[in-house]
Parts: sequence; structure tokens; C-alpha cells
Amino acid sequence: MRSLKAVLLMLVFLLPLSVQAALEIRITQGVSDAIPIAIAPFVVEGAAAAPQRVGDIVMADLGRSGRFSPLSRDKFAQPDPRPENVDLFAWRNHAIDYLVVGKLIDNGGDSFNVQFQLFDTGAGRQLAGYNIPASSADLRRAAHQVSDLVYEAIIGERGAFNTQVVYVTSKKGVRNAYALQVADSDGYNPRTILRSKSPIMSPDWSPDARNIAYVSFENNRSAIYVQDVTTGKRHRVTSKPGINGAPDWSPDGTKLALTLSESGTPQIYVLNIATRKLTRVTNDRAINTEPVWMPDGETIVYTSNRTGKPQLYRIPASGGRPQRLTFEGEYNSAPAVSPDGKKIAMINGDGGRFRVAILHLDTGETQILTKGRLDESPSFAPNGSMIIYATTEGGREVLAAVSDDGRVHQTIVLEEGQVREPDWSPFLN
Repeated sequence: MRSLKAVLLMLVFLLPLSVQAALEIRITQGVSDAIPIAIAPFVVEGAAAAPQRVGDIVMADLGRSGRFSPLSRDKFAQPDPRPENVDLFAWRNHAIDYLVVGKLIDNGGDSFNVQFQLFDTGAGRQLAGYNIPASSADLRRAAHQVSDLVYEAIIGERGAFNTQVVYVTSKKGVRNAYALQVADSDGYNPRTILRSKSPIMSPDWSPDARNIAYVSFENNRSAIYVQDVTTGKRHRVTSKPGINGAPDWSPDGTKLALTLSESGTPQIYVLNIATRKLTRVTNDRAINTEPVWMPDGETIVYTSNRTGKPQLYRIPASGGRPQRLTFEGEYNSAPAVSPDGKKIAMINGDGGRFRVAILHLDTGETQILTKGRLDESPSFAPNGSMIIYATTEGGREVLAAVSDDGRVHQTIVLEEGQVREPDWSPFLN
């Protein structure tokens, strides 16, 4: 939860990028009306063995979304469907709505073409077909792009499989126990971009997905840093006396909203990254924290206890009179704004339980999405379809994800240790 926990002192140092255990994603609840789809193994041409099973990755992506029900290959209507021998009538008779077939063509010199076709069996026609060039190292990303295109063609909204997630891990009994890690949205290709002896908090992706802002404590002073995800280079952007916490990138990537307490109680500020100019946004005696930008780049939503207990408020980024947004539940915090700006994910506290909820800005209605007791740190996928968050399971800190309508649930577990503070990246292409 991006909250006053940012007061914790941190001592951090950089290490070379390293590979860690992948996250394991388990679907715990899907939709009852999931769309029947078949994804055939992609035919390999010109290579003895493919470095990645593209069809398997696409099948896993679509199944993990909870919106599709991929057909087991031992139940295929055709034992060996290929682009040149597809029989749509046979698939329609097996009540399969869609079929994906494809090829992986080895061009030599570490160059591949990933070709696929998506068929609507009921309409008896091809719905989509693409050719995606890729190197062997990029085949997994190409497979996620196939998944995105299939998802968009059928669901009508852009897929978010070819994205990444940043999160914090920790292990007991390890000297450098905390790590800031980045992985693909399916948990593969994890790498450590920062290690620490003390907690790392509040990572936030830049809009171009090139940098991550986070809070650390070095030289006995809290500070906010911006770090290049690829090179590991970083620079400190603020280290005022007291709290420096909860950074959030503006939609244009030129500013950070953040929390500072140099004036006494924590207040919301906006920092121009290029000029380092600070603009104070809130000015009262309340504890104001966890700022996030609305998509218009002119408004900030934040958490404040100005009425006694934490609730969400909205205020112009230039300052002004705050407007209270939440009224259901005794506690609402950790706002995350949907990409279209119509909803706010948050942690709703009531009766000693803290669960992920959605605030619908058009109606003011609050919708509880999860059943946990201590959920934290919600973050929207860039297409707004899913929300990743931190929670506990069997005494362990894990990640989880829930669809924006609460119908699809996933649990995301690290093989060893604890994992928390997730933030979903923007689209990568």
C-alpha cells in the first residue's frame, strides 16, 4: 500500500542485473461464459527445434485472462490443424468459436517470422492474420503480441499480455533481503534492477516504460530516485528533510506527484523533473499522501485524513479546494486511476478487512472486488481490464490480480520469499 509506510528508512545500493525465479500465476476464478477457443501448435519451418513454443505461450496467455476457455489439444476437431488444411465446419460442429493457427519460420541468422491466422468458425471466415518479425530472444514477446492481437480482435479492446510488472521481493535471513524486480506480465523473464538491506517502496513506471521512480533511504535520508530500467542508471530527484514518498508520474512523463513532509505534516507536491521546481498542491493540517494523476494531467487524486479517517480526494494539480470522492467504508486509500479515467481502484477498509474496490466516478458507487483481509497496492493493467495488487495467502505475502468487474481472480506466487508493491507497466509497443 503506497501510504505513510514510506516513512520507513531505507539503505539501498545497486547491483548488476540478475535473473530470479519466475512468478507462478494461478487462475483461481474465471468467468462462466468464457469463450471457447483452440490454439494449434505453431508449425516450425526451417529449424530443427524452435527456441520457444509460441502456440503454448498464446494458449497460456488467453487462458490466464479468464475470458477464454482454450481447448485441450487432445480434443481437437482436427488432429493436426495447419494454416493450409483448416476445416472450419469441423470446428464449428465441436462448438469452438475461434481457432488460431500459425507458423514459426526460421529465416536464418537469428531471424524469425511469426505468422498466425485467427478464424471465426461460426462466421466461416478469417478474422485476423499477421506476420511478426522477431529474433530468437524476442520470440516470447512476439507470442505475447499474437495474444494481444487475438484478444483485441475478439474482445474489442487492446490486450495487455506484452507488458511488464515491477514488484518488490524479500527473503528472511538474507543480507540483501529486498529486491526491486521487473518481469513479463506472465511472470517470465524476471530480473533484479535494485537490491537493498532495507525495504524498497512505491515503484512507479514512467509513461514510456523506460524508467521507474521509487523511494529509498541513503545517507540516512529518505529520497526519491528515478532509474533507467535497461541500463540501471539512476538519479536522485528529491531528498528533503522528513518524508519523501509515493512518487507518481504525470501522463506526459515530465513531472512527479509526491509526498513531502518538510513543512510538518505530509503534503502533496508536484515536481518538475527537468527544472526540479516544486509546486505545493495541498496546504492544510491533515496527513495527505498517495497522489496519483488523472489522465487529463490536470487533476490529482490522493488519500487524506482531513475528515478523521483516510478517504480519497480530488484536487487540481496546481492547487485549490479538494473534493471528497469516497463515502462508503470507514477507510479508503491507495488510489489507482483506470486508463480511461472513469474508475479508481483503491483499498476499502471496513470491519477490520481491507479489500480491493472500485469507485465508479460517474455514479459514486463503490464495488468491492476481492475477499481478502489485508489487500494493498492496487495497479491497473494498461487496458484497464485487470488490477494487480498485494495480499497474503497462507501467511505469505503474494500478488494477486482481479478483473475490473470482479469476475476473474488470479494468485501470483514467488517460488521463494515474499512479494509485494506491484505496479503494472504501460503498453510496450
